[in-house]
Amino acid sequence: MEQQIRFCTAADGVRLAYAVHGSGPPVVRAATWLTHLEFDWQSPIWRHWLEGLADGHTLIRYDERGCGLSDRDVADLAVDKWVADLETVVDAAGLDRFALLGVSQGAAIAIVYAARHPERLTHLILYGGYARGRKFRNPDQRLQEQALISAIRAGWTDPDPTFRHVFSMLFLPNGTAHQMAWYDDLQRRSTSAETAQRLFDARGDINVVEFGPQVTAKTLVVHAREDRVVPVDEGRLLASLIPGARLVLLESANHILLADEPAWRSFLLEVHAFLGTERALTKASVEDLSPREWEVLEFVAAGLTNDDIAERLCLSVRTVERHLSNVYAKLRVSGKAGRAAAAARFARSRETSFPLD
Repeated sequence: MEQQIRFCTAADGVRLAYAVHGSGPPVVRAATWLTHLEFDWQSPIWRHWLEGLADGHTLIRYDERGCGLSDRDVADLAVDKWVADLETVVDAAGLDRFALLGVSQGAAIAIVYAARHPERLTHLILYGGYARGRKFRNPDQRLQEQALISAIRAGWTDPDPTFRHVFSMLFLPNGTAHQMAWYDDLQRRSTSAETAQRLFDARGDINVVEFGPQVTAKTLVVHAREDRVVPVDEGRLLASLIPGARLVLLESANHILLADEPAWRSFLLEVHAFLGTERALTKASVEDLSPREWEVLEFVAAGLTNDDIAERLCLSVRTVERHLSNVYAKLRVSGKAGRAAAAARFARSRETSFPLD
């Protein structure tokens, strides 16, 4: 799977980077918190999202203004600009009708777009989203916002990830040390401390509640029950605002669902069923693995640990873990039994390819 990175220009002159990969009916992901099109492509945090969402679909995503490969030095950070940027990317990609995915604050952008352009959408999917920012919620949320802004100021660019790790613990409370390290690094790579602070502050000002009842697209709202970034009540509010929306709650505390947790599998099943592409999930095969992923999985099937595999292949343990994350995503296995399930799939494929006499 390869992605094509392209560029377009917003009405105010800001250059936006967007990427296209996969094949099939288009799905557009509205910009979300701190992305980097190139870095995300290899990340154990986002790679399974990119593969799962492009299974049977063409996925279009973009770095928001101020982040990733898009222009970093920008003046305006507000809902209207974010919606206009989505409009710019959609037009540049030459899309007519498409499914729109809004993750986290991307849900607010998606809701406004859906209200303004009902003729363009086939489906609307909102995950971990909200219609009102922290400043419009309870006092505890406002106090949390002040603390996190202080963390950004204190250590965003510091090589020591201590302060950025506060965000990792919120977004990925059940993540491994390897996954959190990737997320720590992603934040630093994605944008500057000043822009991160401005973005975080601007998120708190979001209030698109009035647009919810105007949405006419078929809508699926999904939320993790124990989400520590966006409380589940905000997901319930979204579902109540949008006429006919269906609410699905997942058993997870992660704001970004991870490849090895059952909630990710549930999310993907719900999304594909909603879009009418549930059959795409049957395509998973070890034949889809890259030569290096095949090699790593062969050692897993032989009973080697990640440390042993790293030593055999002259790789870092972190790289081995990344390859395994990709393997689990491609084979649609997850949870504590994911490693054993992947090894079993490999063994069966070898038996088929090289049957015993």
